Amino acid sequence: MENRRILILMADEHSTKMLGCQGNPNIHTPNLDRLASQGTLFSAAYCNSPICVPARAAFATGRYVHETACWDNAFGYDGRMPSWGHLLSARGLSSYSIGKLHYKNERDDTGFTEQILPMHLVNGVGDVLGCVRDPLPVRHKSRALATDIGPGESDYNAYDRSIAAAACDWIGKHADESWVLFVSFVAPHFPLICPPEFYRLYDPAKVALPKLHKPEEWPRHPWVAALRDCFRFDDYFKDDDQRCIAIASYMGLCTFVDHQIGQVLGALDEAGIGGETLVIYTSDHGDNVGSRGLWGKSVMYEESVAVPLIIRAPERTGGDTVATPVSHLDIAPTLTDWLGMTPDPQWRGKSLLRIANAPKDDSRVILSEYHAAGSRSAAFMIRQGTWKLVWYADAPSQLFDLATDPEELMDLADDAGCAAIRKALTDTLFDICDPVATDRRAKEDQQALVDQHGGAEAVVARGGFGATPAPGRAAVFAGRP
Repeated sequence: MENRRILILMADEHSTKMLGCQGNPNIHTPNLDRLASQGTLFSAAYCNSPICVPARAAFATGRYVHETACWDNAFGYDGRMPSWGHLLSARGLSSYSIGKLHYKNERDDTGFTEQILPMHLVNGVGDVLGCVRDPLPVRHKSRALATDIGPGESDYNAYDRSIAAAACDWIGKHADESWVLFVSFVAPHFPLICPPEFYRLYDPAKVALPKLHKPEEWPRHPWVAALRDCFRFDDYFKDDDQRCIAIASYMGLCTFVDHQIGQVLGALDEAGIGGETLVIYTSDHGDNVGSRGLWGKSVMYEESVAVPLIIRAPERTGGDTVATPVSHLDIAPTLTDWLGMTPDPQWRGKSLLRIANAPKDDSRVILSEYHAAGSRSAAFMIRQGTWKLVWYADAPSQLFDLATDPEELMDLADDAGCAAIRKALTDTLFDICDPVATDRRAKEDQQALVDQHGGAEAVVARGGFGATPAPGRAAVFAGRP
């Protein structure tokens, strides 16, 4: 068989709102924009949980979060449920990773032949504080998102540079082989410290404040308010000028990671294999970047749960945009489709190559779910056509028509004229899983883990560490002040 190569590129916390090819004229992402012009952009792509560890487990296994039971950032993927890497390896094709994985640890067999510069759960344990959900604790480490901002060089920046360099070197040495290479960066994940050469592309004085950023404009939905009160990111900004510095830093980090990706794509071309390698770009989830007073991820608004997704396939016409809703679950069957292999029958997705070749499918259903830090109960998103339902285990549902309201400013859940679509989407959710039972099972697993670590009081007293540190750096916990 001729050599087959697949390069998967992933960023961390890259909002679809921060890509030139997705309509933002104020962001500089030339390499990703070029990739989109040469390939296919999926404009309605989603993660299957808007937080790192569950999203990455779903990406690895092609299965829903309620199937993997990787509920939050303390339940890391450990390889017991087979990944696409396991399947490819069993059929003679090796897979390699460079950079952030955020699985349980490096020792478990998660399907990769080799892990290079991996990042995993802190001490193999992760964020146990996120398992404390009743009552929700205040996440005091959240202060760092508002204070660790502006121009500079963070450990994450250095880590991303090393990932890009390692990927370029690896590609040069393996250009005449068949492989799948997963290159995973950390930017633009906080801390929002940006290398000066990228930060100065964005003048904070000219940065626009996000929608609904004023407290009086925030949605009063009880589930969202409880999450906001748990993290309190926005409370730690002293004024709007400081918020604009944070946003400028985030934008600079988007350009920074675009630059790293450009180097890796350049290495493919230098090796003479750019035109014959399947390239996929995505992010594990998005980022609210201050919209509705929310920062980070964790909610089902588009800023958080939608993800960039671009595919460049050899010998395919570029510049297409596909509006059919898709998710990370579609990536595993895309790999086997392009390789001419039979997919795992338990995978929940469909090849993106086939979706791109078909007319827009408004019947397709996408599920995302959240059981992690800051959530007082489970949240589930159903996207079908232009409609989006967010169902909560202990709070009123939300309903949005993204065709007429792409910024999700008008909740139609109580609109009598939308009662039928709300019921239909709710029934669809219950056809996929029992959300009430899933919520209960997640909380039982989390409580058991909390008990293993001394109980809720001990876990809350120890506190959280914010972002997982780069390899070789120790986590710094912050409990009650």
